[in-house]
Amino acid sequence: MSRDEADPLRALHTEHGDALLAHALRLTGGDRQRAEDLVQETLLRAWQHPGALDPARGSIRAWLFTTARNLAIDAWRRRSVRVGEVLTDHLPETPAADDETERAVESWVVSEALARLSQSHREVLVECFYRGRSVAEAAERLGVPPGTVKSRTFYALRSLKLVLEELGVTQ
Repeated sequence: MSRDEADPLRALHTEHGDALLAHALRLTGGDRQRAEDLVQETLLRAWQHPGALDPARGSIRAWLFTTARNLAIDAWRRRSVRVGEVLTDHLPETPAADDETERAVESWVVSEALARLSQSHREVLVECFYRGRSVAEAAERLGVPPGTVKSRTFYALRSLKLVLEELGVTQ
């Protein structure tokens, strides 16, 4: 890797490295060596996919945290099929009861995804899912027929799924 290629990666590590390491430590149950490997692999993925780090596509830190979480889950799954390794009953994505980091990252990602939807799709999802309104209540609030709320909800969920996939969120 040339110095020119390493500079953006170095800047990325400087800006997000401490937070990413702290996140990786939580994902690995405090195992520093595995956490450092996770950070290294996450930064390697960032270097391999520079388009994912375009600020116009969303929060860089959210992408890094999501990628680290996905890599931790993949590593946990690989270890769980090997004989002779110690396994836990909990996936690494299961945060401690007082740890809100994972929820904050998910919130950032969902907020970013909602911001990329059309206004009408965003409004119907907010009314039906976040405010818990029925189709009839959402229709009245938005000033549209109930059938429109149903169809917008269907297409909004499809669009949201595509945007989340673009942001690197997997099921």
